[in-house]
Amino acid sequence: MAIDFTKYHGIGNDFILIDNRQQAEPLLTPEQAIAWCDRHFGIGADGVIFALPGQADTDYTMRIFNSDGSEPEMCGNGIRCMARFVAQLEAAGGVDTTEKTYRIHTLAGLISPKLEPDGQVTVDMGIPRLLAGEIPTSLGAADDKVVGTSISVASQDWAVTCVSMGNPHCITFVDDVEAIALEQIGPQFEHHPAFPKRINTEFIQVVRSDYLKMRVWERGAGITLACGTGACAALVASVLNNRSDRQATVELPGGSLLITWAEDNHLYMTGPAEQVFTGSR
Repeated sequence: MAIDFTKYHGIGNDFILIDNRQQAEPLLTPEQAIAWCDRHFGIGADGVIFALPGQADTDYTMRIFNSDGSEPEMCGNGIRCMARFVAQLEAAGGVDTTEKTYRIHTLAGLISPKLEPDGQVTVDMGIPRLLAGEIPTSLGAADDKVVGTSISVASQDWAVTCVSMGNPHCITFVDDVEAIALEQIGPQFEHHPAFPKRINTEFIQVVRSDYLKMRVWERGAGITLACGTGACAALVASVLNNRSDRQATVELPGGSLLITWAEDNHLYMTGPAEQVFTGSR
């Protein structure tokens, strides 16, 4: 039986969105998601996102299968795409979704994206988790922060800061992000024994205290054009290392996100989500 889908992207981080509201389990298996994400023999995407029924007092549940079939806890660009997708579904049923805020259950907890009048989506990404046991990583004691800690990867020592945004991130600062051999170094970070659940790795170049450049190797997806949770983690790491303000534009290969670490300790991410095409498979 053919399944309808809509493809979206958030500054180049692209996803296949499926209306899964009729049942609590994803319509595809991880193996099927791998085939759908294949850029030569499938639709092509960084992942498949399922809009499932809400749980408790939430509007919807979001689950994601990466292009390798693994399931991440959350995805910042993905949840902006999902907000636009469910708004499209609701609008087709006559619901006014102007400036609507959704309550979406994820494996990382409750996330609340808000539709902005200019087409952008602002997401309350929650409170960053900074303790080694929360990442998780063996780079420090479970109840200590990992800030500017040395790790050896690819025969080189790197000073890294670790942050969880519901999913694990390792951030390191470099003079030139374009000079990083990401396809070689990224997998070695991801599968380093210091990260038992693997890791997303962000390489950050501080242009100004309010402007960061970033490249990312995503756990389960490899090189992507953008990573929303990674941009949030990068800002947190930059503040912890006294390299940036608490609000900054983060430039990624696919575009830019505005990230704010507010006084309530929550991270707020604002960026676009655009529909690419619809189809069935």
